[in-house]
This record gives sequence, C-alpha cells and structure tokens, in this order.
Amino acid sequence: MPSLIPLASSDDPRIAPYHAIRERDLVGRGGRFIVEGRTVLDVALSPRNRFALDSLLIAESRVSTLAPLLAQAPAELPVYTASQDILDGITGFHIHRGMLGIGLRGEARSMEQAIAALPDEALVVVPLGITNHDNVGGIMRNAAAFGADAVLFDFASCDPLYRKAIRVSVGGSLVVPFAREGVAERILDLLAASGFELLAFSPAGKHVLSQVKRQPRTALLLGAEGPGLSPHILERTRTVRIPMKAGFDSLNVATSCGIALHQLTFG
Repeated sequence: MPSLIPLASSDDPRIAPYHAIRERDLVGRGGRFIVEGRTVLDVALSPRNRFALDSLLIAESRVSTLAPLLAQAPAELPVYTASQDILDGITGFHIHRGMLGIGLRGEARSMEQAIAALPDEALVVVPLGITNHDNVGGIMRNAAAFGADAVLFDFASCDPLYRKAIRVSVGGSLVVPFAREGVAERILDLLAASGFELLAFSPAGKHVLSQVKRQPRTALLLGAEGPGLSPHILERTRTVRIPMKAGFDSLNVATSCGIALHQLTFG
C-alpha cells in the first residue's frame, strides 16, 4: 500500500491538477483526466485500466474503509489525504464520495491505428455526433459489459474521458479501447476498407435487429438523439431497427446500444 501524504492546505502545489474541477472540465487538463467514486477507482487500480494513474486524493474519513482498495495501488503512487473542508476547497464543490484520482491520457491513437489494431473478428461501436456525456458514458459501459472491441467516436462527439462520462461508464471508459477523431464519412470509409459491415441504427431501419446475422467484422453506428444519423450515412449502410410498441419509436441511444450489443453478442 502506498504511503499516505496528509495535506494541511488546499493551496498545496502538489495537488494543483485537482483545483476547480468543474471549470477545468470545460477547458481540459493538459493530458490528465479525473476519476471519482469507489467503483471507478476500483477499475482505475485494476489491471484492466488502460491508463496510468498520476495520484489519488482521499478524504481522511474514507481512508480506513478504502484500505483494501488502496492496497491494490502501486507503492510509488502519491496518495494525498485531506479533511473534507480542505478537499472541498481544492475541488470547488462538495465531494461527497470523498475520493478522486488523476489519470494520464498518454498518446492518443489515431483512427487508422485503432482500426488497424482490431482482431480479424471484431465488433465496434461508432457513436456519431453524440454530445451528451451521460450517453457517451452509457455507451462505454455497454461496450465494456458486452465485450466490444473498440468504440470509435467522431470528433463531434464528446470525450469519453470527460469526468462525468467516466463516472456514468462506471470505469468502462478506462477499459474499452477508443479513438475520437475526424468526421463520420472518414470513419466509415476506413471501416469499409477494413472489411466491416456497417449497421446503422434508426427507428426507420429496413431490417429488424433480431433478424440480423452478425458478420465477422461488424460496426454498430449510432446517431444523436433527435436528429439521428444523416440520410447520407443511412444510404450507404445497412439500416437496422429495434421494434417497439406502436405509437412510440424512441429509445435512449445508450439503451439502444446495450440492446444491440447484447443481440449481436449473444443472439
């Protein structure tokens, strides 16, 4: 277990990356990201985590209960502890979970590199224009739960390493390989050139999900709630729908993703 480093002030320069978390969510952290909460921290300290940790910041009142979890941390990892008042002063709001960590992004893979790294048989999720952090987190959680090989975001989608997205993903963002780059058409071109069947989900899809046979290389395309996928994308893909009760044809995109991944994995 790492040695604990008590903090006497919220101005300690060693914990500068934790300052004003909400404001810095909007402007970035220079190659760092925030993890929070016990469940996410458990993933962050496990071998499943694809990212290095820079440090942890724990409320003094949580240290004893977190001892088994902290025992998984590398001995050299700085683990700072502080009273709740100091902790709240550092972050700028009340951290009721009492545990935070700083992760290091490392070098991001390009879309070409991410696709080239996929196995011969692969199932990938392609969210396009998904700007809601809850939905991105839900998609990453589903991808982790059903063993998707990668999630490929266009740059119009929000960052899966945004603090709230990681939290909603319950650590899935730390586990599933992803890339976030370029525009939809370029991603589809790369996938098609790599032998992927492109399945575009839409309430007006021509094919029913339960009747779709998964191909060795399959890409599941998802659009933002409301506008969905563009007509041009739908024209160049195999469109798929999830049947629903008459008079209601709307599912949350993360929910749709989970249903589709389950069917394509186990159906």
